[in-house]
Amino acid sequence: PTVFGPVASEATVWRTFDHVGSVELRGIAAARAAARTRAWAAGAGPAGDEVIIDVDSTIIRTKADKQDAAPTYKRTFGHHPLLAMCAETDEVLAGILRAGNAGANTAIDHVQLLADALVQLPTVWRAGHNIGDDPALVERRILVRADSAGASHWLAEECVDRNIEFSLGYQIDERVRDGVIGVPTGCWHPAVDADSQRRDGAEVVELTDFVNLDAWPTGTRLIVRRERPHPGAQLSLFDTIEGFRHTAFITNTAGYDIAALELRQRQRARAENIIRDAKATGLANLPFDDIVNNDVWMQLCFTANDLLAWAQHIGCVGQLRRATPKTIRHRLLHVAARITPTGRRLRLDRHWPWTTALLDAITRVRTAFASLSVTTTTAAQAAL
Repeated sequence: PTVFGPVASEATVWRTFDHVGSVELRGIAAARAAARTRAWAAGAGPAGDEVIIDVDSTIIRTKADKQDAAPTYKRTFGHHPLLAMCAETDEVLAGILRAGNAGANTAIDHVQLLADALVQLPTVWRAGHNIGDDPALVERRILVRADSAGASHWLAEECVDRNIEFSLGYQIDERVRDGVIGVPTGCWHPAVDADSQRRDGAEVVELTDFVNLDAWPTGTRLIVRRERPHPGAQLSLFDTIEGFRHTAFITNTAGYDIAALELRQRQRARAENIIRDAKATGLANLPFDDIVNNDVWMQLCFTANDLLAWAQHIGCVGQLRRATPKTIRHRLLHVAARITPTGRRLRLDRHWPWTTALLDAITRVRTAFASLSVTTTTAAQAAL
């Protein structure tokens, strides 16, 4: 209580959530977008001129019969939210809280989620990405990545209309199998890992000329990877006959080496780590019976996850920069400290192994935002 003041009672918290409606939710979203703009300007944003938005869903299990809770495709009971995440910064840009039996491939949800995610980006990143904008207005590239559940014609066309590139997983159907069989052996190229070294037992090939893709936007490419299956991998009959495990994806990115494009799609697995971190900041549980209150809770979980991600990117170095929320809590947030009777100064335990790391992180954050404030003030004076 000395540090944080009096803690609100449980009844007060419940009444607060009950007073949050659509207007307040829009206010939370606007506040998150404004904070993101400031944090990215202070150094928490992507290092380059491209941002990758990963779209994926997850299961939140509930033990009670909450509103919209339903049996899921994994034979559990709960909710099935859809999330949009920033791959470079580990942030959750937007999310839709859906019923447990909601489909993973519901195109309208993917389109709405993409629109919500773009609103969360700073203005310079959104330039040229409204529907119908001239491609010449684009200042920053945006790529949307998803698994095969997101491979809908509607989402692909939405990306094209917004001048956004897409990389979507693709089902291995009969046409793809025929294309794989018809590809000459010499057309397969070695797959690569993140260190640019050859990936053992993996090869990639482009099947754009072997499979009819007329139903997809102009310029869509189809790329397939085959790899020796690891023990326990689930194989189709086709994979069993061929002796390889096949995966495919479509993209409208032109001019890149297919091995680099396949590596980019494979790195979508990073989204699972972001979902894990979001659950560690509260998303694993939905405490209310009402769906609106649970939606508010989910947005606050996204806020907590983003605050932690910004603090790590700006203030932490080394392993702490990629540490999980559990590690950050143990090493930095749970450090023993006391408040001095006069001056209310916080004194940290000097024997705690990570006290120096915490002090350095606080100094970096303060320095970054102090520099940002000076820059903002100078720009405002110049404008006047």
